[in-house]
Amino acid sequence: METDGPRTLTDARELRALSHPVRLALLEALGGGPLTATQAGDLIGETPTTCSFHLRQLARYGFVEEAGGGRGRARPWRLTRRGWSAPARPGDPDWTRASQALDRVLLDRYTQRLRRFVDEAPTYPKEWYEAAVGRQHLVHLTPAELAEFAAAYQELVADFTARFDARRTDPAARPIGTLPVELLLFGYPVQPPEVSDVDPTTAG
Repeated sequence: METDGPRTLTDARELRALSHPVRLALLEALGGGPLTATQAGDLIGETPTTCSFHLRQLARYGFVEEAGGGRGRARPWRLTRRGWSAPARPGDPDWTRASQALDRVLLDRYTQRLRRFVDEAPTYPKEWYEAAVGRQHLVHLTPAELAEFAAAYQELVADFTARFDARRTDPAARPIGTLPVELLLFGYPVQPPEVSDVDPTTAG
């Protein structure tokens, strides 16, 4: 059954198994609790057949499992872990390519949702329109300092997640006016290093 803490991926095949929009959508949907393929399809706008196929693929790599009960498409599925991490491995070209492919699919999902909110923001209640936030900062940092910032951000998010975790799976625990809010952090250099240690023939 689902356990706390993200799963650390170690095999490029696991990254490739995730690199599909439907599978990512299914993992997000299951974050709210067990679902059948039919229920998941209703949430993400896909057919039960499509969801069944992708759930089986996710199960093959250990991201989901059967929750017990039901048969066929009426079987409920659940997450085995909440989230994942895929630490960079610069010396492994296969891992790097798989990681880049997954990052591109994720980035597409994030930007599509952000763009949709930007387009629809004026239709939200005044409180949400004012509360939504976007910030950009340019700070000169070393890699260690960027890692320090990322750790501080993760600690803050972990605190909020723990405080409001009951709301994830229990709609009754959500105050009136609650909506799912996506928080994104990107930290990356905006110009290449003067001397690169990456072989351009193996990257990308």
